[in-house]
Amino acid sequence: MRIQADQEKCCGAGSCVLAAPDVFDQREEDGIVVVLDPEPPAALHDAVREAAAICPAAAITVAD
Repeated sequence: MRIQADQEKCCGAGSCVLAAPDVFDQREEDGIVVVLDPEPPAALHDAVREAAAICPAAAITVAD
């Protein structure tokens, strides 16, 4: 699995951080998504897929 986040699309809702805190974070200055682990281990795949699905800006892309 490979993750990308479009920081231009991100609205800073933080849903991804709540769903997968080991993979996503937010910049302090504006809340925009930061990918901590672009290739997370299999144990986190379900959480990452959930984060992508609930992102209100559709800013997260997951490739298997």
